[in-house]
Amino acid sequence: MAQLFEQSKKVIAAHLAGTSIRAIAGSMVAYEGNVQFKSAGFGGGEGVLAGLKRRATGEKLSLMECTGNGRVFFAVNGQNVTVVDLNNETLQVESQQLLAFAGNLRTDVRFAGVGGMSSGSGLFTTTVSGQGQVALLSAGGPLIHLEVSPQFPLIVDPDAFVAARGNLNQSFVTDVSWRTVVGQDAGEAFSLRWDGQGVVLIQPAER
Repeated sequence: MAQLFEQSKKVIAAHLAGTSIRAIAGSMVAYEGNVQFKSAGFGGGEGVLAGLKRRATGEKLSLMECTGNGRVFFAVNGQNVTVVDLNNETLQVESQQLLAFAGNLRTDVRFAGVGGMSSGSGLFTTTVSGQGQVALLSAGGPLIHLEVSPQFPLIVDPDAFVAARGNLNQSFVTDVSWRTVVGQDAGEAFSLRWDGQGVVLIQPAER
């Protein structure tokens, strides 16, 4: 199995030994060794539903596959990087914050809309399930890990949300008075609510 490492705060290194990984197209910044690159599609399955998902997310899920022997380095616009290990778990990731993944993992795109809403950050997320590693991006600094418990649900600005793992249920809060207070009254105002047991990862800067 290929391995992902945090080469620095802003660069991921993938070690390949006759193995392969998938990463967001255009994120490779350097490589060494005998490595081949090819398009790996969009990671959302096939058929009509997949076509709708691709249209909804644009090029955000356009993937490339890196195969061979050597090391490949990935980065995107100076954002911070974090490697998350999955052990037969499911990680929900904001599509723009996914960088790379390695191992026996499956991906899909999930739409979670609010009433008739058809746009807005945080509505389309990528689910990554199985055993392996996922590299995430975060703007403004390292990821912040926030615990969620049945006694303490968590409310998150969708522009700050990066990923979630655990036995969590997501819902929406549409009465968002704080956006008007801080001058963010443009667009569809809602927040993400997380209930259950798990961890939500957020970034210290908004998209």
